[in-house]
Amino acid sequence: MSEAKGTAAVFPGQGSQRQGMGKDFYDAIPVCRATFEEASDAVGLDVAAICFEEDARLHLTEYTQPCLLATETAMFRGLAERYGWKADCFGGHSLGEFSALVAAGVMPFADAVRIVRTRGRLMQEAVEVGAGAMAAIIAEGIDARALSTALADLPIDVANINSANQVVISGDAAALSAAGDRCRDLFSGSKSCRVVPLNVSAPFHSRFMKKIEEPFREALKKISGSWDIQNAPAVTSNYRGGFHPADADGIADNLVRQLSSSVLWRDNMQALAGRAGAIYEIGPGRPLHDFFKTIGVICESVRSLAVAEKIFGGVS
Repeated sequence: MSEAKGTAAVFPGQGSQRQGMGKDFYDAIPVCRATFEEASDAVGLDVAAICFEEDARLHLTEYTQPCLLATETAMFRGLAERYGWKADCFGGHSLGEFSALVAAGVMPFADAVRIVRTRGRLMQEAVEVGAGAMAAIIAEGIDARALSTALADLPIDVANINSANQVVISGDAAALSAAGDRCRDLFSGSKSCRVVPLNVSAPFHSRFMKKIEEPFREALKKISGSWDIQNAPAVTSNYRGGFHPADADGIADNLVRQLSSSVLWRDNMQALAGRAGAIYEIGPGRPLHDFFKTIGVICESVRSLAVAEKIFGGVS
């Protein structure tokens, strides 16, 4: 275990959203309600209604992204207001990287809500509906480099390197079945190799996102002047694997390249574990808890107000 003394906050990405997420915080803590209202004003949507009511838009990436960012930010702010809790370093998986930048004070929340809605719209428009797909590959001791080589002649990329036991592949829907077969062959020595299709609306973190990099870069340029870059080196970059530089252009470049590159989450976990002796996952799900477990690090998942009370409020 690391002897680091700091505290880390980590935020999950798309796939962790669920109907009703954040409502317990919204109902109980004023700053959480204010955060949802700020998000709604920023993008001209009733973000709380999309999150709390039966609304199919929650699973369309243009809406998922601002809604999940709002929920995670509300939860983070609520923990600070109710328990005086704070973090020293930050990380987020894919979309969660924006939650981390907001929590660290680098990116203003309203700007972040608007930019992730733009990000979601661009990602959805990058391919026709149904043309792209993603799948999780679950096996023991995955060699991501060997996997990338095995898939080199297919329009499929390694999208996420989540742990030694899970990676995600992304790309052309018609090629995904063949890619899955190659994964099973490559990892046939493992006790089991599972290929699990993911319920996503586009092939995120693949070559098919290259075409949206420049429009997204231009959108980031319009808001980067308002960033407080001094705390950026406390936030991990999915693209770099380590931490962001204290440089607005460098941060923007990392966020742009993240669109079409592998999310180096395994590297992010190691970087955070090197600084923090306590790590907390803030969001409606707990995928990151399981990833940290694979490197022998405890990550407490704060996915509801009831759980927060048990962890921070001394309720048994």
